[in-house]
Amino acid sequence: MTQMRPNPAATDENHAIVIGAGLGGLASAMRLGAKGWRVTVIDRLDRAGGRGSSITQGGHRFDLGPTIVTVPQGLRELWAACGRDFDRDVRLVPMEPFYEIRFPDGETFTARQNDAAMQAEVARISPGDLAGYRKFLKDSEARYWFGFEDLGRRSMHRFADLVRVLPKFAWLRADRSVYAHAAGRVRDEHLRFALSFHPLFIGGDPFNVTSMYILVSHLEKQFGVHYAMGGVQAIADAMARVVVAQGGEVLHGTEVDEILTEGGRASGVRLAGGAVMRAAVVVSNADAGHTYTRLLRNLPRKRWTDARLKRSRWSMGLYVWYFGTKGTRAMWRDVGHHSIVVGPRYREHIKDIFIRGRLADDMSLYVHRPSVTDPSAAPDGDDTFYALSPVPHLGFGGVDWATEEPRYREKMAAMLEERLIPGFRDRISESLTFTPETFRDRYLSPYGAGFSIEPRILQSAYFRPHNVSEELPGLYLAGAGTHPGAGLPGVVGTAEVLGTLVPDAPRGAVRSLPELPPELPVAAE
Repeated sequence: MTQMRPNPAATDENHAIVIGAGLGGLASAMRLGAKGWRVTVIDRLDRAGGRGSSITQGGHRFDLGPTIVTVPQGLRELWAACGRDFDRDVRLVPMEPFYEIRFPDGETFTARQNDAAMQAEVARISPGDLAGYRKFLKDSEARYWFGFEDLGRRSMHRFADLVRVLPKFAWLRADRSVYAHAAGRVRDEHLRFALSFHPLFIGGDPFNVTSMYILVSHLEKQFGVHYAMGGVQAIADAMARVVVAQGGEVLHGTEVDEILTEGGRASGVRLAGGAVMRAAVVVSNADAGHTYTRLLRNLPRKRWTDARLKRSRWSMGLYVWYFGTKGTRAMWRDVGHHSIVVGPRYREHIKDIFIRGRLADDMSLYVHRPSVTDPSAAPDGDDTFYALSPVPHLGFGGVDWATEEPRYREKMAAMLEERLIPGFRDRISESLTFTPETFRDRYLSPYGAGFSIEPRILQSAYFRPHNVSEELPGLYLAGAGTHPGAGLPGVVGTAEVLGTLVPDAPRGAVRSLPELPPELPVAAE
C-alpha cells in the first residue's frame, strides 16, 4: 500500500483540513471536495471510521460502533453531491425484522417495516392501545418533517433561527419527553418502552430528551432499517476512497495537537509531532468538547468555555463486549441480527445511568449478531457478537473500571446465557471489551461519553455547539457533538449543513478520478 506523509508546507488557499476520519469528518471532506477544496483528513487511529470503525481479531470483524443505516437516502445524496453512486460502492441489505425486544416477563415485541404487521403486533400485546399507536405514528411523522427535514438540514447558529421555530416547538410539545409522549398515547408498559427507548442510541435519556426524537419511529417505518455488508466500516472505507478520488488525502496514525490561528482566523493545525499544516478552512470532527478545551486551549473563548462545557450534560457511557463463538452459526435460530434484552427496571435504571451516576447490578442490553446476515463478519460456521450496556459516564466518578470490568462482564454473560444465547460461554473463541475509559482514550471523548453532549432540548439545535464556530472564523464543526446530532443520519447531516456554510474553493474544482481507488493509502506522521 502507498505510504503518504503530511505535507507541512501546504499553504494553498484551496487547502482544507478535516480533523478526524469519523463518519462526520469523512462526509465533510466529501462535501468540501465537491466544492473544489483540496482536503487533508487527519486521524489518530489506524483506519477510517472513528467510532464507526472496526477491529478484526481471530477472523472476527468487530464493528465497534453503529451497526444500522436508517436513512439511506442521506448517504445517497452525499454521494450524488460528489457526482457518484452510493450503491455502486456500498451494498445495503434491508433488515427483516428490524429487531426483537425481549422483556423480563417473557413478552416480546418484534419491529418490522410493514405497517399491518406492526399494528398486529401492537394489537396482540394490548388491543386497547391500537388507536393510540396510530396517533403516535402521526405524531412521529409530523416531527420528522419539522425536526429532520427542516431543522436538521439547515444551520441553527443564529438566535433568529431559534426565534422563528419556537412557535412550532411549542405546538409540537417539544417540552415533553419521549417517554411522556409515548405514555400519553399507549398504556401498556411494553409498548411504552418499545416507542421510547430509541434516544438511547444517540446518547439521550428517554425520560428527559425532547419528544422531537419520536421522529425515529417514522424513520424506521418510512425508510426501513438496513445493514451495510462489511459493516459500517465498509461505508467509512468507501467515503475515504471518494476523498482520495477527489484529490484529497487521508492521514492515519497522525494526531492533531492544536488548531492554529492567524489574523483572527483558523490557519491550520499543529500535529502532535510538532509539524505544522496550513489551510484556509479547518473542520473539526473531534468531539466538540475536545475541540474547544484541548485543540483551542490557547484561544480565549466567550461561549464554549471550559466551565460551560463542564456544566453541560453529557451522554451516558457504554460498556461493550465484543466476542466470537466457535461453530455456532446454526445455533440459536431464534436470535436474529438485532436483539434488545430488557432488564427488570426502566425508569429507575435510566436514573441510575443519567442522574445518579451509579453502576447498577441490573442492565438492559443491545445485542448485535452480524454473522447471521454477513458471513464476512466471522470465520465459516462461527459467530460474531457484540453486547452493549449503557452505563454512567466517567464524570460522575465512583466506578473503578479496572476492578468492575470483569465483574460487569460476568453479570452480562449470566444475563445473555439466561435470556438469549444459552451455552455461549463454552464456545467463546475471541473476546474484547470497551469501557467508558476506552472511549475517553481511543476517541478522546470527554468523560468517556458514548455520544458527546446529551441531546436535551436546551442542548439541541441553537443550544448545541454550532457547525460554524462562533469562537474562531474559518473553523467549522462536524460530528455527534454539533447540530443536528448523534447517530449515523445525524453525523452525516452535520456535513450537509456544513456544506451550506463553507464557500466554494477560491480556485475552482480540484481533479477528481473517474473511479475510486481499489484500496486506501496508509499514512504515517
